[in-house]
Amino acid sequence: MTGVLDPQGPVAAAERLILLNATGIMLVVVIPVIVLTLGFAWWYRASNARARYRPEWSYSGSVELVIWSIPAMVVILLAGVGWISSHALDPARKLDAGVAPLRIQVVSLDWKWLFIYPDQQIATVNDLVVPTGTPLEFTLTSASVMTAFFVPQLGSQIYTMPGMTSHLNLLAARDGDYAGEAAHFSGDGFSNMNFVVHAVAPADFQRWTTQLHGAGPTLDPAGFAVLAQAGTAVATDRYGGVAGPMFDRIVRQTVGMVAMPEAQ
Repeated sequence: MTGVLDPQGPVAAAERLILLNATGIMLVVVIPVIVLTLGFAWWYRASNARARYRPEWSYSGSVELVIWSIPAMVVILLAGVGWISSHALDPARKLDAGVAPLRIQVVSLDWKWLFIYPDQQIATVNDLVVPTGTPLEFTLTSASVMTAFFVPQLGSQIYTMPGMTSHLNLLAARDGDYAGEAAHFSGDGFSNMNFVVHAVAPADFQRWTTQLHGAGPTLDPAGFAVLAQAGTAVATDRYGGVAGPMFDRIVRQTVGMVAMPEAQ
């Protein structure tokens, strides 16, 4: 099983708990209603001579109290769960894991994902490698149309928008490969706009960044202009260097920007 019901991090685990709690609260109403519907149908069947037919009955304060108080309590409980969890799981809220966080800059393109590691000065396309047990601080933007970044097993979908940044904090609790996707329609290649999160041991992550740094082409304005062209085919998926503050220039739309295609 994969997806939101198989969390691999604290954020996704908290979101699953909210889903289960909300379902349990609603079942407090749903199950009795189903049971009472079947019970009333059975009791007032035509062959039951003990069922009392009272055509003049029209109101009962006790019945009204039960009918309205239980749904009201359900709404109050759901509102409380939603209020508390929306603050506790604010995407921009930093996670405290006792270790320094890893900064990752995310750029959504047509139709691919660019990941820039500003502190390591490397970048990848459709392939995100992260250390387990380390808070991940994502800063996200779009070089084209609006879309949404989502790793179901790690939690918290968040939108990417051109000329703006959003922030997301996640953590992978254990090693593994987790599917990521674009969760908002963005045109022709939307269905293929997927990526993989590789969660590895911190030592393996450090080794990977050291090997990649300087080993591939540099992500510069010219290279980004090619990468930003619409399409899912990617000639280069790893960059051993990043020329200057590329992410900031992408946010300001001063490098390699292309005309946004119309959604098909």
